[in-house]
Amino acid sequence: MENTTKKYDVVIFGGGPAGISAAYTAAKLGLKTLIVEKNNYLGGQITGALVVPMMKSSSCDINTDFYKELIKYAKKYNAQITYEDDNDGWFNPVLLKIVFEKMLKDAGVDILFEAELIDKHINNNSKIIESVQIKSKILSIHIYSKYYVDATGESNFCEFLNCNFIDDKEKTQPSSLRFIVSNIDLEKFSNQIMTLDKDRSVTTSCKIDKDIHLSTAYTFDTSKNWALRPLFEDAVQNNILKFSDTAYFQVFTLANMPNSLAFNCPRLQDRCSDDFLGFSNALIEAREAIYRLHNFVKQYFNGFENSFISQIADMTGVRVSKRPKTKYIYSLSDITLSKTFKNTVLTADYPVDIHSNAQNSSTLKTVKRYYLPVETLICEDFNNLFVCGRNLGAEFEAQAALRIQKSCMSMGEGLAKYLYKLKNKY
Repeated sequence: MENTTKKYDVVIFGGGPAGISAAYTAAKLGLKTLIVEKNNYLGGQITGALVVPMMKSSSCDINTDFYKELIKYAKKYNAQITYEDDNDGWFNPVLLKIVFEKMLKDAGVDILFEAELIDKHINNNSKIIESVQIKSKILSIHIYSKYYVDATGESNFCEFLNCNFIDDKEKTQPSSLRFIVSNIDLEKFSNQIMTLDKDRSVTTSCKIDKDIHLSTAYTFDTSKNWALRPLFEDAVQNNILKFSDTAYFQVFTLANMPNSLAFNCPRLQDRCSDDFLGFSNALIEAREAIYRLHNFVKQYFNGFENSFISQIADMTGVRVSKRPKTKYIYSLSDITLSKTFKNTVLTADYPVDIHSNAQNSSTLKTVKRYYLPVETLICEDFNNLFVCGRNLGAEFEAQAALRIQKSCMSMGEGLAKYLYKLKNKY
């Protein structure tokens, strides 16, 4: 295998929403930027895990230039719609793979796919990462960079560097394995659910460019009088669904994917952390649940008679991440008290959103506008190591509010601007 050496200002590990935003912004500011992605596509959770649409946070008003550019690019590829509640984060997850690549190439970012870390070179005296060795499909690359960013979501680069982590591994949220069903008569389905459910905070439908777009939901929690509850209870009674399948059910239409629905379910069932096959078995069970859920919608909802499962996510939809210790650890009280900071990279108001596989144990706590300091993105262990995205330096409850994609994009953009200032300071 051929060896080569490259030098950059910024190397970003992870091509999800945070990493893409950071890479795009850094390159537009003139920093020589490389993004390293273990898969063969960009987008992470939004493309590989089918986590669409983006959750809405109405107070996001700083470091949103990347998001605005994303909307412009996505429109060119017919990969975005704006839903009736002014949520412009409804995307086509397949086409976004193309959109993200186009954005980064236009900005001048180097993209390295299907790459893995194999070595590191550290100056322990100065706490500096001097270089890393990366193995790609055809090359072993020795990379020198001024700054390194872990945007992997799971802190894979920080773990490779043996960083110290926030110790709250006992606090967790279930992941999901999303899927898409196609060849649905959405007009029939829309008429049925809009008649069954009069709660427009749960079930909505409209026409955009002559296509029907809609959303509806159900959970097994008894704190809300879900209109769809009788259907799910009947399906459980008739052994069409397992009770666990009813924990969380949510569907959305997709941009430029007519007659299709994206399912935000099923949740992966909890497993003992000591079981090395636990996660794999949970995935197997989740795919079986997908088959049951599809049979359920075919039997209980109009318009699904000729439908089929067209896609199952390549990645699990992850809510909780392993998070390294940073210069400042963001807390729930920082959110609830709307604490302000000198160097803010994000403002948002998305609620504290904690899912649970136990009935009536999920949390959705509404909060006021809150502010995130850049110090939550500066790693404690190395002077040139940073994080952005859902693996930021935050306590469990605070991370549950900050993990959404729009916030991750603002973090990436804000961090890139900080690195630009830092580079030009010296």
